[in-house]
Amino acid sequence: MPVEITWWGHATCTVQDGNIRVLTDPLFARRLAHLRRRRGAVPPDRARRADVALVSHLHADHLHVPSLAALAPGTRLLVPRGAPRAVPSLRRLRGLRVTEVVPGDAVRVGEVLVRVVPALHDGRRLPVGPHRSPALGYVVEGEARTYFAGDTGLFDAMAERVGPVDVALLPVGGWGPFLGEGHLDAGRAARALARLAPRMAVPVHYGTYWPIGMEAVRPHEFHAPGDEFVRLAAVVAPQVVVRKLGHGESVRLEVAR
Repeated sequence: MPVEITWWGHATCTVQDGNIRVLTDPLFARRLAHLRRRRGAVPPDRARRADVALVSHLHADHLHVPSLAALAPGTRLLVPRGAPRAVPSLRRLRGLRVTEVVPGDAVRVGEVLVRVVPALHDGRRLPVGPHRSPALGYVVEGEARTYFAGDTGLFDAMAERVGPVDVALLPVGGWGPFLGEGHLDAGRAARALARLAPRMAVPVHYGTYWPIGMEAVRPHEFHAPGDEFVRLAAVVAPQVVVRKLGHGESVRLEVAR
């Protein structure tokens, strides 16, 4: 049975593995503080359907409480340990089944096992916030093994901690022209791909949200990361099929086990 990946924009993807729908870092807003959605329509209602939603870390473009509130009652939600304390509004989502997790945890959701893996990123809600939570990645294991990296830098033990995977959803950009420590740009994402060696990769976390006025000044910083990742991946990881999706587009991976 094929596994289907749909990219809705930024870090939001649906992973349809067998009968289980997994949603990553739900963000359905037209506007987030100084950011505007510049590419892709706001995802349709069907994008909000999931058996489980995964939140990688506490930054507002990854843990967006209004988007989580749009999920159906009873949806399972995995968040970094400490998230409800650091983001009190999360506690008001009483219709969701919230589970706090850390790297090394594994959560069974129907036919899939969700493994929690580390990420190299600042896990705090705010840069000077007192409450710390781990930044996470997730591996969804069912018909295929799909790695959602969340937001992360490249770290030495990445391939070891993530393990063998069939699909990698890798961030290749950001929402501004500069990426500091704890991020993958197109070059670092290509190097991560060479280490992970999946069958397929999909670049995410670029080309959706952009600060007001910035697109007119530095448009190449907004559009380029996806194409640059495709170019560099072909050099350092030529055995991996890279599928650059448009907003709302899907790709299927045929799995034979």
